[in-house]
Amino acid sequence: MKILAVAKLLVTHRYLALALRLYIAGLFIYAGMYKINYTAEFSETIASYRMVPYWAVNFMAVVMPWIELICGILLVCGIRVRSAIVIVGFFLVLFTVGIAINLLWNAPISCGCFHTLGDAISWRTLVRDLIWVAMALQVYFYDSIFHMEKKFDTFIKEI
Repeated sequence: MKILAVAKLLVTHRYLALALRLYIAGLFIYAGMYKINYTAEFSETIASYRMVPYWAVNFMAVVMPWIELICGILLVCGIRVRSAIVIVGFFLVLFTVGIAINLLWNAPISCGCFHTLGDAISWRTLVRDLIWVAMALQVYFYDSIFHMEKKFDTFIKEI
């Protein structure tokens, strides 16, 4: 019984949430910056998933990396963390579903997460994305330190 209490304390610890927040932020900043530089290749990756109408592929290839980058920066800075992690979590769930569907279809496509010309998706990729979803959930529920908007609210109240 005591082991479960210690495990729960560790899993729900706010410093773990901070570490996971910074990790996810780094992932999304890196991925977003890469995709911004190679928009054409990223649009081909999106099209290869066959989940988006053809008319929306280029729009998504341009907009998604910028959203990833902005959310990553917000997470690092501690500004609107819950809003940013909800968007990041939505993207992670979207990517996970896309990978799962294409694995079931046996589609030989690359993930497109960090490099457009990478290894083909696998069950390992799916498990990795599920772990990232779990990390995002942990950040959403337990992150409570180093939020800049809280410091700003305190500063405004003092004025």
